[in-house]
Amino acid sequence: MSADSVETLGEDLPLLEGIRTNRAIRRLKPDAVPIELIRKVCEAGTFAPSGGNRQPWQFVAVTDRERRAHIATLYRETFKAYIAPAIAAARDPDYPEAKRRNMKAAIYLAEHLHEAPVHLFVAGWTRRGQPQSQALFPAIQNVLLACRAVGLGASLTTAHRAHGEAIDRFLGLDPVRTPSIALIPIGWPKGRFGTPTRRSIDTCFFEDAVPEGALS
Repeated sequence: MSADSVETLGEDLPLLEGIRTNRAIRRLKPDAVPIELIRKVCEAGTFAPSGGNRQPWQFVAVTDRERRAHIATLYRETFKAYIAPAIAAARDPDYPEAKRRNMKAAIYLAEHLHEAPVHLFVAGWTRRGQPQSQALFPAIQNVLLACRAVGLGASLTTAHRAHGEAIDRFLGLDPVRTPSIALIPIGWPKGRFGTPTRRSIDTCFFEDAVPEGALS
């Protein structure tokens, strides 16, 4: 992929179409992704709002095979305990099929995380001892939308935080001053983009006040 094609890729996707057809893609091809394309989606992240325009974000893209394998091993240790209750619940024949599909996709990602060509970590300078989440999560959303625009599959996970200090040091981050708050596995998708299932806006939008009993 040439530098010129990276520069123009995704620029013509209408914003609302990108928002409506962006979904978590956890099945990724192992094919390499140009680092220039990762820089482009991270640049989109830098246009997120931040209090005082502090721009606390830091992006670390891990592409080395051995480093990805080490991260995936730590991730799976955490994920195994996290997903156990869902696996147990899914033995019930009445377990919702949509939840079952989501669970299987999450398990697939954990089992194949080492194959994802890019492990993108989003970190940020802390303020008053706390991560500036009000800026970092909008930046993460921008990255996810930019991935959709350029045709990359991506999903958001925070499961690595159980090994947060070890992983941050492995990445060269200070776990106190610049902790990572999210891991975004990125690659070319095996599936397709599409509109995710969402409940109607009529169930969660109210004018002036919420009618009595509407949220019961």
